[in-house]
Amino acid sequence: MPLNLPDRLPAIELLKKENIFVIDSSRASSQDIRPLRIVVLNLMPLKITTETDLVRLLSNTPLQIEVSFMKVKGHTSKNTPLEHMTAFYRDFDEMRDEKFDGMIITGAPVEHLDYEEVNYWDEIKEIFDWTRTHVTSTLYICWAAQAGLYHFYDVPKYKLDRKKFGVFKQHTLAPILPIFRGFDDEFFMPHSRHTEIRREDIDKVPELEVVAESEQSGVCMVMARGGREFYITGHAEYSPYTLDTEYRRDLDRGLPIDMPENYYRHDRPDEGPLVRWRAHGNLLFSNWLNYYVYQETPYDINSIK
Repeated sequence: MPLNLPDRLPAIELLKKENIFVIDSSRASSQDIRPLRIVVLNLMPLKITTETDLVRLLSNTPLQIEVSFMKVKGHTSKNTPLEHMTAFYRDFDEMRDEKFDGMIITGAPVEHLDYEEVNYWDEIKEIFDWTRTHVTSTLYICWAAQAGLYHFYDVPKYKLDRKKFGVFKQHTLAPILPIFRGFDDEFFMPHSRHTEIRREDIDKVPELEVVAESEQSGVCMVMARGGREFYITGHAEYSPYTLDTEYRRDLDRGLPIDMPENYYRHDRPDEGPLVRWRAHGNLLFSNWLNYYVYQETPYDINSIK
């Protein structure tokens, strides 16, 4: 089944070139199907890139999905055209009375700040609390994962001496969970962050379960509330060249940056990336949609609580 996306969203044409079946909202309205409603709070600077990465993974199921995009009022994007934001994004205040089957909250380039120093922190906290009564299951990614764990469970973050940057091997700790249906015992996931959360802090919280981790990159996935919340410290959604773009961008800016680990073929940037996370990234999102959203959400979306 196709994804139902807002008319004229740039991701539509980009993904059609990859033979991914997407339709715009005008065509979808003629189909007598109750689609899953997924909302994305996109805090990343390059919003069109992030939209495309997420939509690509959301497309890999037989479910019809209606995707909406949310933004915070406390921040104005400097890297995405205002016309795009006006056409495809709505403020939280405009959406607070709606309910959604699933939600994805992305990372944000504010790791260097304490949470309380982030200029939209109060609004983010309100959105986090809102998810618990208006969304069936929520994926928190990268900074959002750290922020959500801090807000709900007082789990602190720690600054790393060097950026955790590359593609790292992960181990499933609860392989019987539906989120890992079809997974191998080991899988890879890109990481790009300056801070971390630690296993010993999570283990102090009975409501939290570490379900995947890595010897190299630490805690990878934490589950709470029976799968109504997943906190993912990496980026299963990254396209093959996202880390390459970040690396070359920082080099061009003269910033201190190490070459991404376990990423380029033979550790040579000119040979391009060796993609080892795409299959499990697709599985992760399709399992979440199927087992934690579709099979758990009520038919009457207003019954979510």
